[in-house]
Amino acid sequence: MRPRHSIRLLGAILAGGQARRFGSDKAQALYEGARLIDRVAAALSAQCDGVVVCGREEPGFTCIPDWPEAGLGPLGGLAAALRHAEELGFTHALSAGVDVPDLPFDLAEALAGDGAAIVESQPVVGLWPVGAGPMLETFLAGGGRSLYRFADHVAARRVDLPAPLMNVNRPEDLP
Repeated sequence: MRPRHSIRLLGAILAGGQARRFGSDKAQALYEGARLIDRVAAALSAQCDGVVVCGREEPGFTCIPDWPEAGLGPLGGLAAALRHAEELGFTHALSAGVDVPDLPFDLAEALAGDGAAIVESQPVVGLWPVGAGPMLETFLAGGGRSLYRFADHVAARRVDLPAPLMNVNRPEDLP
């Protein structure tokens, strides 16, 4: 179910990491018979008006490079998503890492409210108004790299979901 009509959501799969702990490409790893990237895309597609993959090229998806450059961690992907969202007339970006294969299909509703919001246990999963983009660009230019610190900087609400989300960092994290 999509949130209120006044909100246009861009789903952003943050996928620019090196996956050093995982040892191979996380996006291609299988969980319950589907690639992680496809599971995240399905959950975001169910509640967003468009979906992009940030930080990598992935056939079959609209892909955008991290901004202002690669190697900035999830904030580089989020900055790219917020810039892209604003350029295309979206009001918010709903972000999730490629390594969260159990995203709820009602995540946007759970995070809806004033300003930005992140999932307490998984801050890469968040709802960000495009107006946070310039603040993120300034934060990055000043050397900021912590998603939690940026969330605090923009007074993002921290939301506890009823069930903790998976965070796939190593192959053994996949059941």
